This record gives sequence, structure tokens and C-alpha cells, in this order.
Amino acid sequence: MLNDQGWLLSLALFFPLIGAAAIVAMPSGAEQAIKRAGVLFSGITLALTVAVMVGFDYAAAGELQFETTVTWIEAIGARYHLGIDGISLPLFALTSLLTFLCAIYTTKIIPKPGKPKAFLALMMLLQVGMAGTFLAFDLVLFFVFWEVVLVPMYFMIGMWGGPRREYASVKFFLYTLFGSVFMLVAFLSIYFVATDAGIANPWDIVELSEAAGIGSYTFQTLAFLGIFLGFAIKVPVWPFHTWLPDAHTEAPTVGSVLLAGVLLKMGTYGFIRIALPILPEGALRFAPLIGVLGVIGIIYGSLACLAQTDVKRLIAFSSVGHMGFVMLGISAMNTTGIQAALYGNIAHAVVTGMLFFLAGSLHERYHTREISEIGGGMLVKMPRYGALLVFVSMASLGLPGLAGFWGEFTALWAARSPAPALAANYSGLYLGLVIFGAIGTVLTAGYFLWLIQRVGLGTPSERWADEPLSDVMTVEWVSWLPLLALILIMGIFPVIIFGVQDPAVTNLVSFFGG
Repeated sequence: MLNDQGWLLSLALFFPLIGAAAIVAMPSGAEQAIKRAGVLFSGITLALTVAVMVGFDYAAAGELQFETTVTWIEAIGARYHLGIDGISLPLFALTSLLTFLCAIYTTKIIPKPGKPKAFLALMMLLQVGMAGTFLAFDLVLFFVFWEVVLVPMYFMIGMWGGPRREYASVKFFLYTLFGSVFMLVAFLSIYFVATDAGIANPWDIVELSEAAGIGSYTFQTLAFLGIFLGFAIKVPVWPFHTWLPDAHTEAPTVGSVLLAGVLLKMGTYGFIRIALPILPEGALRFAPLIGVLGVIGIIYGSLACLAQTDVKRLIAFSSVGHMGFVMLGISAMNTTGIQAALYGNIAHAVVTGMLFFLAGSLHERYHTREISEIGGGMLVKMPRYGALLVFVSMASLGLPGLAGFWGEFTALWAARSPAPALAANYSGLYLGLVIFGAIGTVLTAGYFLWLIQRVGLGTPSERWADEPLSDVMTVEWVSWLPLLALILIMGIFPVIIFGVQDPAVTNLVSFFGG
């Protein structure tokens, strides 16, 4: 079955593959033409995404739109089932926007050893995998897109990364592959149980969700555990986070932006779209543990940030803390908590993606990211760049009026009154989680203010006093302004995200009685 506009969604999803093929076919010596082609094809993809957004019926955001359902692998009953609703739409748009901004940034700044043809082709392949994860409504199709992401990111880190790129890329690959094995086993078990339960399309995420839980309590617990391992590693949830700081530290700037902005969101999206509605009893059993691990991540990530000497590694550890708030929202298993998690996803992508852009440009100027070597005075040497760093840091620490505030505040608010089934037995635990989560917000403010004080304030050290350091370049303004605008707009008008998500979240939560 093909929706009247289903072709548009498929075109927006797969158009980057056309771009990747065209770029690969270009002569290697035409580097500027290759870079411009990257901007062109990612820009067309963004335009197609905007067309989807314009044609989207926001009054019916709780229903799948632009839907396509056709037989794909008949032997196993898998279908090519794509669609988009109020949960998927912001993440799909975010993927297209960030990829386009990264392509613009690459026209001026591309890491060694260069080779823009391979770099941009991999980036576009990565875009297809990331976007497809948010649009797939068949478990097999979802898993294929999930795995597609692994290869281009591995090569982006391994070829264009820092001094320890081989170690970081292999660690990223093995961690993700390890989680995928358990997730696949869980998907297969869901298929067999759903088949026995008489579900017509046992791979279909919508039909599985509408079944309101399949299998015994024991089955749901074990299946949820398998899915939990796959998604928790991708988020990453503490203690499965150890691949993330290494991957971020060694990845090229564009790799870090896409890793923080989109890849981590695949894990939290998987929890919300698949794990909770399909396995509600297993989710209720694991919810307190998810909340505890999320809050441990908040505190641990904040304390780890205070111990960092590298700006980029500090930002990487901050992601562990911020994603902890997302997991706390999910653990509440109520409408407010899911809204908080989804909003926190977008806010983290915009804010931390911008921070990684700033960290990359910082390294381009100072040729170091060591806080002690930079030594302060940035607001004197580069006032516009320094002001941007302060602005985005304020957003990341959760200053009201900026994007970072609403996800964290709403997650804490949701955890005060979790789903009735959780409140009956774990009200004291969730109160404790709220208290420690609030302490985490204070620690977050502490490490960002410490960073600003160490690199931004004071006078430049002797090493940099007479060194000419360029302020924000034109290509950086073009790459960054959309994110800077979103940081402010989302902070002042959070309804632009909450309003789109609300009908879809309400429908989703009804599946597991939150």
C-alpha cells in the first residue's frame, strides 16, 4: 500500500544515496567541486524534508502519515513499511538539517588526510541510516537501518580521527555490534511469540504496539533485557558509556556533531518507539533500574567533566549527563516523561552539536584543546567566538529561556509522579532520583562555568598574546546560525516541539498504560 505522498518520504530518505553515488563518480582532483556537490545534495535532501514538513497534517500528528507498506522479503514476512508521525518528524528534520550544516562546514574545514570524496560519500550514507531508523515501522527494516549507521561512522572515526582513532573506532564498532546481537535475538523472539499470538504482520511495529503486550511476563522481561542492551549502549546509558568519550574525542568535528546530534538519539528513540509499547510489562519491571542508571549517568558525567583537561572530552562526558535526563524521563513512563525525553533529545542535539562545532573550530585556531594550554583570554582574542561559547554553554547548563532547560526540568517534573504502576511501589525511589537529578543540574552549571572561566576570561597568556587568531569565519556563521537560532527559539517557544509530539506521545503512552 502506497500513500498518495508516500513516495515523497522515500525520496527524502534515499536521495542522499544518489548524492553519494554522484560524488564517488566525480574525479578525485576536483575537491572544490566535490565539496560544493556535498552541499548541493544535502541541501536538496533538506528541501525534500521541508516539503514533508509542509505537507504534514499537524492536527493528526498522532497518526502515521506519508505511509508506504509493500512486501519486501516475502520469505520471512518482512515489509518495507515507512511512515512519519509527531515523534519521528522532529528527529527526521534534525537529521537533514545537521547533515546539511556539516556539509557547509566541510567546504572550508575538512580533517586530514582530506579526501573529501570519501568523507562526504560516507556522511551521506550515514544520513540514510540515521534517518531510516526514525521512519522504519518494520523490525527487520529498522534493524537494517540501525546497522547501516555502523560502517560509515567507523570509517569516519578510523580515517579522519585523532591520534587514537584506530582504538576509538574499533571500540565504537565492537560496543555497538555487541548490543545489536542481543537486540536481534530479542526481535526474533518477539516475531515468534507474535506469530503464535496470531498477529498478521509479526514484524510490524504498529501492529505489535496495538497488541498491548504479547507473551508472558517472563518473556517480556527477557525480551526487554535484550532490547535494553542494544539501545542502552547506543544512548549510551551508564555503565555502557565508555565508548562515547573516546569516540567523540578522536572523531573529526563533523563526526562528533552527527554522533551527538543524531546517533545517540537512535537509542532513546528505540526505547520509546519499540521497547515500551511492545513490551510494556518488561518496561515497567526495568523502569526503576533505567531511572537509577540515568541519574548515576547525570552525576557521574558531571563529576567526570570537572576532571577533564580537554575541551572536547569535557563536552563528550557532558553528553552522558544530558542523556541521563532523557533516560530519567523515559523511566517515568508517563506522557510528561516521554515528552521530556523526546524534547531533551532535540535540545541535546542542537546544543551539544553546536558545542562540538565550537570545539572543532577551537582546535583549528589553537591547534590544541587542552584547557591549560589555551590559558584564558578568549573573549579578548576572539570576542565573537568567545561570546558564542558562553551562549551555548549557558544553554547546555539549562539556563531558562534557552533550549537546554525544558527537557531537564520536564524530566524532573515527570519523575515526581511516575506512572501509577510505578508510583504504587517506587514513589520514594523516584523522589530520590528527582533530588539527585537536581543536584546534577548544579554540577552541570559548575563545570560549564569553570570552563568559561578557564578559557574565556582573563587576559591571553604569553603564548597567545601576539598570536593572530581569526574570529568567527563566514562559513562558520552560515553553519552555526540555524543552530544558534534554534537554541533561542526552542527555549522561548518550547511548544514548537512539544506541540508536534503531543498527539503521538498520547497515543503511544496509551499502549502501555502510562
